[in-house]
Amino acid sequence: MAIKVKVGLIGALDMLKFKNMAKVREMAIQAAPANEITADYAINNNARALHPDYQELIVDKVIEHGGAGAKTYLMRSKDGGPLAYFRAGQYLSLKLAIDGSSVTRPYSISSAPADALKGAVSVTVRSNPGGFAAEYMLKEFKEGDEVLSSGPQGNFYYEPLRDPQHIVALAGGSGITPFLSMAQAIADGTEDFDLTILFGSRTREQILFREELDELAAGCDKIHVVHVLSDEKADGFEHGFITADLIRKYASAPYSVFVCGPEAMYNFLKGELDKLGLPRKNIRCEMLGVTKKIAEAAGFPEDAKGRTFAIKVRQGADEYEISAKSEEPILVAVERAGITAPSRCRSGECGWCRSKVISGTYFAPPENENRRYADVTWNYIHPCATFPTSDMVIEVPAEYTPGRK
Repeated sequence: MAIKVKVGLIGALDMLKFKNMAKVREMAIQAAPANEITADYAINNNARALHPDYQELIVDKVIEHGGAGAKTYLMRSKDGGPLAYFRAGQYLSLKLAIDGSSVTRPYSISSAPADALKGAVSVTVRSNPGGFAAEYMLKEFKEGDEVLSSGPQGNFYYEPLRDPQHIVALAGGSGITPFLSMAQAIADGTEDFDLTILFGSRTREQILFREELDELAAGCDKIHVVHVLSDEKADGFEHGFITADLIRKYASAPYSVFVCGPEAMYNFLKGELDKLGLPRKNIRCEMLGVTKKIAEAAGFPEDAKGRTFAIKVRQGADEYEISAKSEEPILVAVERAGITAPSRCRSGECGWCRSKVISGTYFAPPENENRRYADVTWNYIHPCATFPTSDMVIEVPAEYTPGRK
């Protein structure tokens, strides 16, 4: 049975207006000038300020830490404006041009978050014999040099929704830098938690930022610093290594443990942290990078050790033929060939370098295996933490470069 609908005059006019809407809109478009849209949205401006594609920096001051074999680079924004605000504990990925190679290296920020609002940020680099980027920076970086940096990266920071009020920080060597940033943030009121730092060094002379840390601890009752010396005994210092017993001595429950230091320290602490019986969410480890002895890792193919493989790299319409050693990450081989590729953490965690394997085999160490299940299924890898075990064909995304669309 047909349903009769009675439409009044107002309803008819509404229907006519709706029917003509497309025509009226097209007329408005055609009548408008062909000028670039200049609308300014606060939310977009905030997003760009907090998560910039890159930051242009200038080295303003170089501070030498003689006994510790390190230098701190105080950098300022090139345009004099504020830098991206960050959480104490995050890092920057610096883009470096070294001997024809375009490489990136992540460095924890050692300055306070509040400094970013004044256009300043600091990173600290320690000597790494045999290293590529660190030795270059220590030798070549000087005041006035321009540096291209990412925005703040990483999740190594205090999170009140996850962490108890007390953080026990375990640091070794230059691994003190994110905790120095945290201590400064607590002292100036940016962060609000209790921080106990157990800082492992070989000798008193090699303690990095000793004066700064002791001064922060003396001026703020939320900050406590315990120096642990492995190669020297001295009054007022703990001796030996950072163990579960030492952590219990200075920790007040409930607490979270944050770890940042060299690979040997991580390996030692694995067993010690198990003894504490903490929930997994209360143990946070800063990104380690990839092991320097991948051939000794369990599961690494015997027939791949010591070999060099051919890799065909596709990047958009470009294609490159490069060689790669089985015991170095694929990303290193790509960069050495002069190919600019995206990367941030260089630990297999952030996924910034995610690339597609078309053919070939590879090895990803379990401690760096942070790919999503779908990426494993569809053969995507993180080249920064993946090693070739045969000839390969891969697709690598292009990296965004300032001034180039």
